[in-house]
Amino acid sequence: MICILAAGKTTAIAATAFTLSWTHSVEKTRWEEQWRAGPAGLTVTQGRIEGSGAGMEPPEGARLVDGAYVYTLDRPPIPELALAASGATGGGWHFCAKGAPCIDLGEAAADPIRLHWCKAP
Repeated sequence: MICILAAGKTTAIAATAFTLSWTHSVEKTRWEEQWRAGPAGLTVTQGRIEGSGAGMEPPEGARLVDGAYVYTLDRPPIPELALAASGATGGGWHFCAKGAPCIDLGEAAADPIRLHWCKAP
């Protein structure tokens, strides 16, 4: 289960994987990451960047597929993912998990949004 803490409330999503996507604030291109969630934490596994530019250089091994740099990652799990919500980027993050409605996060200035693995109630 994935828990999202935003605006002082927690939302639990019954899923073990999710996609997080957003528009880069300077280059105005889409960035997307695939994540897994489990008792060890959250693990980013794959990314997709529609272009390159300021602060969004594709990592080594990325390949250009249908106009986007696609890459896989081998990173250890993290206990929590904090998303800054400045409200100054023209948009936030789009969170999608299979079997649940997609959620837009961090569109307005607020405290950071926190995502983490949580046990089912």
